[in-house]
Amino acid sequence: MTSMTPFLRKFALTAHVSASVGWLGAVAGYLALAVAGLTSGDSQMVRATYLGMELTGWFVIVPLNLAALLTGLVQSLGTTWGLFRHYWVVTKFLITLLCTILLLVHMQPTSRIAAAAAETALSSADFAQLRIQLAADAGAALLALLVAVTLAVYKPRGMTPYGRRKQHEQPAVRDQGSGSGTPRWVYVFGIIALVVLLVLRSLTGGGLGGHWPL
Repeated sequence: MTSMTPFLRKFALTAHVSASVGWLGAVAGYLALAVAGLTSGDSQMVRATYLGMELTGWFVIVPLNLAALLTGLVQSLGTTWGLFRHYWVVTKFLITLLCTILLLVHMQPTSRIAAAAAETALSSADFAQLRIQLAADAGAALLALLVAVTLAVYKPRGMTPYGRRKQHEQPAVRDQGSGSGTPRWVYVFGIIALVVLLVLRSLTGGGLGGHWPL
């Protein structure tokens, strides 16, 4: 693990926070567009909504997502937190990585419905299930990002076996949250995440064409 200088650490933190906040706000805007496209009876509004969703996805959400992932890696690897030492860091990284993968998959149906909207007016029956899927996925993504933000702010205690081993090898390094065994919040988080995914799967009819759940 390489320690960064104070200037680089603050710069990386500023970049990470900016990208993460921008990503969260862009997903919230995407969700608002998805809900408008699902509920509006104005064909022109619906057309503009899905064209806007595609532009927002490819040119705002995806770049901010990748920036948040990369700057997060720099932050973890360049500071004493590390990437695999603390459960909250690992969990936050896995959430971001999973969101990144599913976002790139999710943009395919978004582009599909945007292409259809560009060619002709969409009625309320056109792509009905897919439009529900897009709104549900955006809501799930927003929830996942809020969880990641909560982990970053509260930094719940608990070190991984790897982190405890590294701490034992370097006893002079002060730990920010040690303790033996896996903390209870990790199990609670896993159960809640599983329940949310099952509920989303039920609401969206089991997923559409493999583009689930983001």
